[in-house]
Amino acid sequence: MWVLQRLTLGFSLIVIASGVLLFSDFGQRRAGGTRIPRVAIFQCASAAVLDDGVQGIQEALTRAGYVDGKNVEIRLFNAENDMPTANAIAKQLTDGSFDLVFTVSTVCLQVVANANKAGKAIHVFGLVTDPYGAGVGIHRDDPRDHPPHLVGLGSFQPVAQSFEMAKTFYPGLTAVGVPWNTAEHSSEACVLKARETAPKLGIKLLEANVDNSAGVFEASTSLVARGAQALWVGCDVTVNVALDSVLAAGKKGRIPVFTNQPPNASRGALFDLGADYHEVGRLTGIIGVKILQ
Repeated sequence: MWVLQRLTLGFSLIVIASGVLLFSDFGQRRAGGTRIPRVAIFQCASAAVLDDGVQGIQEALTRAGYVDGKNVEIRLFNAENDMPTANAIAKQLTDGSFDLVFTVSTVCLQVVANANKAGKAIHVFGLVTDPYGAGVGIHRDDPRDHPPHLVGLGSFQPVAQSFEMAKTFYPGLTAVGVPWNTAEHSSEACVLKARETAPKLGIKLLEANVDNSAGVFEASTSLVARGAQALWVGCDVTVNVALDSVLAAGKKGRIPVFTNQPPNASRGALFDLGADYHEVGRLTGIIGVKILQ
């Protein structure tokens, strides 16, 4: 009887263990016996331009036949403009549990590239102003010289053309204010281009630095008080998250706002001149599709 009880107990434990293993392997068995790839899409903040990029990536995956939960697992991540959160997410995405990681914005490119030096995940980036200057190992002289696990698209905004257009609209324009976060490489790249362009057009560039989105209204208002005849927003996530504050300051000072990131005109900017970031996201997604295939 004692032997029978031990055999029964042993058999029961085997059944339980088998059930656990079968359940843990359910995701792989759904794809016909092979593990379905895990894909992450990571954006640094909730902003219309970044949302457009994410939607473009998702569209590319869908058009290629990748369906979440069927033949791929897709997870969305958003750091909500918080750097400690962004770094924590980057570590999670590069621990080997994800096969492919899409990053949307320069900030996400940088934190994931820094966390992914071991190359445990294939990293595809998009909506990045200047990938060469982002410090992630992509060389300006030879773009093909890059880490083997890192690839993507750069899309530098037409800063000079924006200022030329503003001058065409208002020939008397002599002072443009720009609130920007000096910690963002993409914003710095655009401001450097604006510093180069503005004097050639007889425009003085007035600058006000911000550390977070909460300070954008105050910075923009100070620029109006200093004599800005228009406000310009380049590729700055911190400022774009608080674009309504820039628009409010412009409205209060009775001056226009122009930007390099559509679709801000629909929110009250005088004009936007820049890439279609949904399309940039879609093209970024196509790169990822080719990798998955």
